[in-house]
Amino acid sequence: MNLDSLAALKPYLSFFHPVTMWILLVVALYAMYLGVQVRRARLADGDLKKELVKGRFAIRHHQIGSILLALMVIGAIGGITVTYLNNGKIAIGPHLFAGLGMVGLVSTSAALVPFMQKHDWVRSIHVSLNLILLGLFGWQAVTGVQIVQKIVSQMMTNGVG
Repeated sequence: MNLDSLAALKPYLSFFHPVTMWILLVVALYAMYLGVQVRRARLADGDLKKELVKGRFAIRHHQIGSILLALMVIGAIGGITVTYLNNGKIAIGPHLFAGLGMVGLVSTSAALVPFMQKHDWVRSIHVSLNLILLGLFGWQAVTGVQIVQKIVSQMMTNGVG
């Protein structure tokens, strides 16, 4: 495939990854909210437990977590691909390494789910990995904005867009 045929899409491709990742950051925060609600339901008693169970938080948490896993992996691949298409090389740096670490964390966290029913310590690891993931995600959002600012500045300088 000739990469020149994608030239018209280049200005738009540069923003697909950051927009997707910002949406996923919100989705990750929602997944955390659902996880907290699952914990509340698991630890609650009586009428409060009955009320919380009606919210189907565990099912929603699993569904959102699955979507998050898939879209984070696809988003990371997309970000690396767009960087290569635009620059002819992969930008090696902290943003890339943290993003790859996030893919590893979200994958490991999801892989722990089947073991959480029988081992409370696995649940603690799942939660810890996800808190680290959210911290990295926040940092990635800040560094990603800096990268987008550089891209926009280059586009303005080159008269693209």
